[in-house]
Amino acid sequence: MVACTHDDFPQPPNDEHPVIAIVAVVAMVAAILLIIWARFEVHGTSDIEAALNEDAPIAPQADDQREFDAAVTSNRFSTGVSPQ
Repeated sequence: MVACTHDDFPQPPNDEHPVIAIVAVVAMVAAILLIIWARFEVHGTSDIEAALNEDAPIAPQADDQREFDAAVTSNRFSTGVSPQ
């Protein structure tokens, strides 16, 4: 077994400061957390709870919400963007 040495790892570019790299990682983590938070604020957690608990039915949607979902889906397919 050969031990890894410092020379085995690629060096960062000379003009990159380590603090900038750390700030970039923190910014990416913050962006991920904001996206997750926004998903919970917009959609709520009822669908997640229903998926985890098979006994609880999903609340029925209003007619305008179903029409909106159908319009979004048809637009997705008409533009060539499919969910799969």
